[in-house]
Amino acid sequence: MWPLEKLDVAALRRSGVRAVPFHQFVLKVNGRCNLACSYCYVYEGADSSWRERPNRVSPAVVERTAARIAEHAATHGLTSLQLNLHGGEPLLAGVPNLVAQVDAVREAVRARCGRSCAVDASVQTNGTLLTERAVDRLADAGVRIGVSLDGGTPWLNRHRRDHAGRSSWAATVAGLTVLRSRPEAYAGILSVIDPDSDPVEAYTSLTAFEPPSMDLLLPHANWAFPPTAKGPHPYGDWLVRVFDLWFDAGERAVPVRLFHEIIALLLGVPGRAEAVGNSPVVAVVVDTDGTIEQVDSLKTAYAGAPATGCNVFDHTFDDVLDHPGVVARQLGTDALAPTCRSCPLAEVCGGGNYAHRYRPVEGFRNPSVYCADLDLLIRHIAHRVRGAADAGVPDEPINAR
Repeated sequence: MWPLEKLDVAALRRSGVRAVPFHQFVLKVNGRCNLACSYCYVYEGADSSWRERPNRVSPAVVERTAARIAEHAATHGLTSLQLNLHGGEPLLAGVPNLVAQVDAVREAVRARCGRSCAVDASVQTNGTLLTERAVDRLADAGVRIGVSLDGGTPWLNRHRRDHAGRSSWAATVAGLTVLRSRPEAYAGILSVIDPDSDPVEAYTSLTAFEPPSMDLLLPHANWAFPPTAKGPHPYGDWLVRVFDLWFDAGERAVPVRLFHEIIALLLGVPGRAEAVGNSPVVAVVVDTDGTIEQVDSLKTAYAGAPATGCNVFDHTFDDVLDHPGVVARQLGTDALAPTCRSCPLAEVCGGGNYAHRYRPVEGFRNPSVYCADLDLLIRHIAHRVRGAADAGVPDEPINAR
């Protein structure tokens, strides 16, 4: 359906292109959610495969997934890996089940790798089901908790409602209040950018929850389903205002992953994020039925976009590494559109999030639908960083020369 799927993987491997092993394993523990956020890419996207899959992951799938993760870790000599429990809303599966699932993976990895490979576990939740008992149980099990939130006021979270249209705000705040009492378990906040919100209000209201880190996410969109905001670069304008507030705060600022990644890339440090840079994809998803898929954001492109044709019962994760879609996302700049490869920002922008490049018929070898926004943001950050170093203000990003 798209050109990169026609890659001759065998030929690439013969030519010396090596696979980068997976380090991040996303386990879908629950396939449904208690919220109906208007921008949700899983339930509102082009792919509706969730309808045919079990509501919850079974013990058999967990056991087999744990064995496959341990096998992959041993095969590639991993010293650490991430296990992310996702949904839907993962807490709907019950905290005892979440702890058991983490224990199963850790025990399988320890059996194959000894103590040479650490398993860092986390759960990403909307926060509405976080109680003192739930937080304590997860914290005691060494599971960190990330919360999705769009801002620190009811209005800023108006898109995050339950299935009856009621606000989730009060329940989320209550959950965050409990979570802050166990800072060792508090992973941070993920926030989807709303260009209709005031960026300063959104950022400062989120920092009031004292997250140890934050990430600001562009709404998932592509050339078939473009962003809702109009103008030359509305999302870039929004992010620039937040960046200036963040940058001027210096050491007092909450770490914001997007900003850290762009600054690192400008300074020539390899990136680790999906949103920017050309680092190879190292994340893989196991759905509730044991199906192995690429990252969920691809669900916004077309039905079946994340599919690999593999499952944990019949395939190894090494099998998935040879799927053309995964290979394409490990090729770096070679997988970019010609326009992107000739752009002076290519090493920093990296074409943006892979899902945001999709255009029907042409596929993913296109600039990001957020190209203008990323261009504005990266150039602005480069100006600020260079200015702070008293080395002049460039017309182009630092390592674009």
